Amino acid sequence: MPDLLLLHGALGAASTLHPLEQMLEADFTVHPLNFQGHGGSAMPQEPFRIALFAENVLHYLDQHQLQQVDIFGYSMGGYVALYLALQHPERVRRIFTLATKFSWSQDTAVKEVKMLQPEKVQEKVPAFAAVLAERHQPNEWQEVMRRTADMMLHLGNHPLLTEETLSRIPIPIRVSVGDRDSMVSLQETAWAYQHLPNASLQVFPDTHHPLEKANLSQLQHELRLFLGKETI
Repeated sequence: MPDLLLLHGALGAASTLHPLEQMLEADFTVHPLNFQGHGGSAMPQEPFRIALFAENVLHYLDQHQLQQVDIFGYSMGGYVALYLALQHPERVRRIFTLATKFSWSQDTAVKEVKMLQPEKVQEKVPAFAAVLAERHQPNEWQEVMRRTADMMLHLGNHPLLTEETLSRIPIPIRVSVGDRDSMVSLQETAWAYQHLPNASLQVFPDTHHPLEKANLSQLQHELRLFLGKETI
């Protein structure tokens, strides 16, 4: 069966993709992985960066002797997937992204980071803090959040996916977004689509940003179509 890598989003972990993984196992050899510092994996000495997470993926591919894979990337995972394809296009066959934020600037990063203050999260949404604590143990979820905020500020100053770099990614890519996503706009998703030479664009109806609120049956169907496991 084809190898399909699942890449999680910021503050996420391989476990957050487990429901989708189960739905895809009949058609693919599914590979979920945790970026360093996520899901209880060892915290890296260096800061969180997209390039670091792309190296995590490359290491996983080499470790499991996978010469080429398909990738589904949710949110930040999609950004990592495209950056990996930019650096190593021969290792990636196709990419399907959902809810990936492509528009990064200083202003955008500052806005995003305002929501990543551990003390405020603990005070205002303790249930979410408890979820993060369980998801990332034995690492401290506060450290994961602080490092994620630092990564976003760095990305705002040094975006990796630009008109020029996107134009150099040759492989087939599906960029998708939910029509009710309050974090990722259709405009920035369409911008990425327009600059990728071999891309298609999809909008999921009645779909918000959190993956747990997505219609996974519909997502499974679209993944099968795009990756050649199902015909219309």
